Amino acid sequence: MPILTPWAGSDPPTQSMLWKLMVAEGLDPYGWSNDPLYIYVAHTHPRHKVLYVAQGSITFGLPELNQEVTMKAGDRLDLPADTLHDAHVGAQGVVCLEGYK
Repeated sequence: MPILTPWAGSDPPTQSMLWKLMVAEGLDPYGWSNDPLYIYVAHTHPRHKVLYVAQGSITFGLPELNQEVTMKAGDRLDLPADTLHDAHVGAQGVVCLEGYK
């Protein structure tokens, strides 16, 4: 089951902070970004994906669970392997870091 972990701090983290968290967890992070309102069609990944939002926002749809998860700076999403998901980037665009377990 996907797990959303909201950022607990009062101020959003820097991309550097998120990078260090991921490396400390043994992940090999990489960054990506999208322009405002970009849409990803439903797809899966063969491995467990860990994703942090560094800037902006994105909403992941989980069609098999009939749920949506909106993420903002600092939020983490764990997506188990083969979880069907789509995504809609927010009005300000998004910058993310992700890695695979």
